[in-house]
Amino acid sequence: MVKIGVIGTGRMGQRHCRVISGLPRTELGGVYDQDQQTAQQVAAQYEAPAYERLEDLLDNVTAVVIATPTAFHFEQALRCLQRGRHVLIEKPMAETLDQAQALARAADASACVVQVGHIERFNPAYIELKNVLQQTKPLAINFRRLSPFESSNADVDVVLDLMIHDIDLLLDVGRAKPAAVSACGLMADSGTLDHVTAQIWFESGPLVSLTASRVTEQKIRSIDVTAREGYLECDLLSRSILVHRSTIGEYHNGNERGFKYRQESVVERIYVPNFEPLFLELQHFVDCIVDGKTPDVTAADGLEALRWAMRVREASQSHLVDMRSWNTGMDTWSDLTPQPATTSTWAPATLPPA
Repeated sequence: MVKIGVIGTGRMGQRHCRVISGLPRTELGGVYDQDQQTAQQVAAQYEAPAYERLEDLLDNVTAVVIATPTAFHFEQALRCLQRGRHVLIEKPMAETLDQAQALARAADASACVVQVGHIERFNPAYIELKNVLQQTKPLAINFRRLSPFESSNADVDVVLDLMIHDIDLLLDVGRAKPAAVSACGLMADSGTLDHVTAQIWFESGPLVSLTASRVTEQKIRSIDVTAREGYLECDLLSRSILVHRSTIGEYHNGNERGFKYRQESVVERIYVPNFEPLFLELQHFVDCIVDGKTPDVTAADGLEALRWAMRVREASQSHLVDMRSWNTGMDTWSDLTPQPATTSTWAPATLPPA
């Protein structure tokens, strides 16, 4: 049995507790949160102890899930690694690139399993989409990740809250490092980036566009792929994949009014197993601990996703529209005072040293 402790009993931490309590070969060893009242309520729900000190939790578990706000990830992950505990750390893995690099180095030097919680890697729809894409070369990929503000993580902006998921998927499936980034952003409610569109370019393709929003009433998680062999629609929420194949048109003899034209198109529905991504992610974490395997999403992967997310943030903040004044009594689009125009240019990506 692998005893796993959960650090942070907010919305995501409670989901981890629920899944861990039902995993094979796994025991929920306890929870820790600075909000002791919430920690005790969650612990009672899953019949596990709630600890008042992090060190006490670490004394009684062999692995931890860190589901606290991003600002606490770095310090807590280092403490866990120093105590020899396996770590699954929610994304983004750290608040800054310097912290993420230091954490990646500590993971390399440790004998512990360190996995970053990019949960969409374990979405069955993405797994099947990746299998399909191994047989074709995408020409263009369009990611959309849209949510209402109420369901978003308010401690980071929309790039680190939502878009970083799709950046990680792109890096996983892209088979190469991007060459350039362009992006623009919008502030609507939070005083930080709430809606961002980005383009990421690879020297040998594909062309990639990403949209992330937390001011959209409809919740969308989609990946659309244009390839020579067809067009793919992947819905990560409904866990479905449709493949639209090339159409075939032909003329054939008709009745006394002449020829008829018939066009046929083929739509394939790819079978997607019905598994919860969080269950698969945590099961993989346990398997890596028990079998001594390297996780599919390493600390190096988390660092690379954060690196490119920071690139998108920088580009977005350079091309930023502040729409907060829209709520101060203005009635029409033309009432908005435009900000000075800027020109977006493609530039080769310069990465900080690893």
